[in-house]
Amino acid sequence: MEREQRMRPVLNAPVKEGEELEVEITSLGAKGDGITKIDGFIIIVPGTATGDKIKIKVNKVMPRVAFAEKI
Repeated sequence: MEREQRMRPVLNAPVKEGEELEVEITSLGAKGDGITKIDGFIIIVPGTATGDKIKIKVNKVMPRVAFAEKI
């Protein structure tokens, strides 16, 4: 049962494609991409480093993660 709850997709992502946000990169992913979170929702931002405070544009929103670019 615990595994089922972890695998459940987020139905209402807190971000939308095209949205611009000011965020802080809090960690790095396995491939070195910056990661930030909005209400616990993961946003991956390539070309950033931990501690960067930047403005991003969300390019793609999936059920459990979004991808954005630094602007």
